[in-house]
Amino acid sequence: MLEASNNDELPPIPGKRYFTIGEVSALCDVKPHVLRYWEQEFPQLSPVKRRGNRRYYQRQDVIVIRQIRALLYDQGFTIGGARQRLTSEDAKEDQTQFKLLVRQMIVELEDVLRVLKS
Repeated sequence: MLEASNNDELPPIPGKRYFTIGEVSALCDVKPHVLRYWEQEFPQLSPVKRRGNRRYYQRQDVIVIRQIRALLYDQGFTIGGARQRLTSEDAKEDQTQFKLLVRQMIVELEDVLRVLKS
């Protein structure tokens, strides 16, 4: 499997409410054990835990994971630096997340358009 070097190469996020750790791993190109570690390091990540301690991530969690991945793998931040960046006040206005959301919305709208045309 080729590693996606940046979030542009990651697959679109399906329109589901909950995702398993395996699905999130595939969507974000990050191994499940890394996701569990990031849960401990980043307070923004708190998947719902159900029967048998199974994790269920929501769409916002997947977006945050992709942002963490971009900070660590693409921009070269350390875990501490990425945590600071995410918790800082200007993180809410961070263009990286905004661009990711816009890109994702465009992909979803193109999918809807394809369905409508067929």
